[in-house]
Amino acid sequence: MSTLLLSSCGGQSKNDLVLRVGHTLDTKHAVHKSLAFMSKRLTHYSNGTMSLKLYANGQLGSEREMVELLQIGSLAITKVSAAAMEGFVPEMKVYSLPYIFRSREHRWQVLQGSVGKNILAATGKAKLAGLGYFDAGSRSFYTCKNMVNVPTDIVGKKIRVMSSQTAIKMVQTFGGAATPIAWGELYAALQQGVVDGAENNPPSYYLSRHYEICPYYSLNEHTSVPDVIIASKHIFDALSTVQQEWLTLAMNDAVEFQKSLWLAAEEGALAAVKAAGVKVIYPDKTAFFEAVVPFHSSYENTEIGRLLKQIKQVTTISESDDG
Repeated sequence: MSTLLLSSCGGQSKNDLVLRVGHTLDTKHAVHKSLAFMSKRLTHYSNGTMSLKLYANGQLGSEREMVELLQIGSLAITKVSAAAMEGFVPEMKVYSLPYIFRSREHRWQVLQGSVGKNILAATGKAKLAGLGYFDAGSRSFYTCKNMVNVPTDIVGKKIRVMSSQTAIKMVQTFGGAATPIAWGELYAALQQGVVDGAENNPPSYYLSRHYEICPYYSLNEHTSVPDVIIASKHIFDALSTVQQEWLTLAMNDAVEFQKSLWLAAEEGALAAVKAAGVKVIYPDKTAFFEAVVPFHSSYENTEIGRLLKQIKQVTTISESDDG
């Protein structure tokens, strides 16, 4: 555990714990700001005896590499997309299915309710400890030459996706040619015509400057894959009960903080790309919903199908009021 919990010099006691946290995003990103806020709250709850040390911009490796560092106890905490967790925790596949959430409210009701908590707990079998979820918005299609108004507009197009079997199947369901490409290589791939487009949330579309090459953004919002904050089970289990409670409280505060930051980031990104000349539309989602019905049905009588059914059964406060 000594490689993860760094003793600090100066005014801090040699018993103070500093947990190392790695992620792949820029320091201006809502995730980094929220993890910095989490560190402040952890310091507050622990009366100065615990804090986080952040390593941004992939300093400690890719998302997958950092998950592996967690598994062997060489890193304390990281942020990873639920899609990238599929290989470690099969239950996470359900989050990559299209149109499983009816609204933002429904999504958070699921993530912070029993379904989301049970999926977080499933990280234990991979030597990880799920701490909580961050908002990563909804992913939509952006293309270089033509707008996507209906699913058939994807037919025959090469669309970049994350390295996720579920994401690949989704694009194939719409008739597209799913093409996994590393995020850092995507700008050049779009520029060179290796792919015709991609799919992501507004802040990622804006900050990556992909809008410079693909000026058509169709907010069909096919998936809302959350980010997951996970810890090394080795390290988490080595903390005392009260230290675990402090970390959990700090995580909960950071989740609420990040929600508001994310909404502001989405609004700012959309305003910026529109100002840059991007054509942004909000297509009728009916045809997209209908196109994925067979996709959902293909998971019947499976663990993912069971989770999908549970998610659909979750009701929100506003839906209860309507009923």
